[in-house]
Amino acid sequence: MADHETTAAQGPTPVTIFGRTYHLRGGGDPGYLGELAGHVDRTMREIAGATGTADTLKVAILACLNLADESEQAGRATRGSLSAASRKRLARLVTALDEVLDE
Repeated sequence: MADHETTAAQGPTPVTIFGRTYHLRGGGDPGYLGELAGHVDRTMREIAGATGTADTLKVAILACLNLADESEQAGRATRGSLSAASRKRLARLVTALDEVLDE
């Protein structure tokens, strides 16, 4: 797996999820953050289409459950094989998500 860290200081990375733009701060590769945001956006749009709900909070919660299930299933398949670098990247992404949710 490629290392998605960058060494240069950078400003916030704008990403659009479900029609709303968020500015993520962190040391991650902006392209990688865009890929993650795209995955979240697609998941939310699929859920909104399948459920017919326009309530963004409900769609976001269902998307989180869906993505958590994907992560758990993948984790079960590879339990214990995450490298220290992968665990570090995952911790940074969780921190970035917490910052966005606090906005």
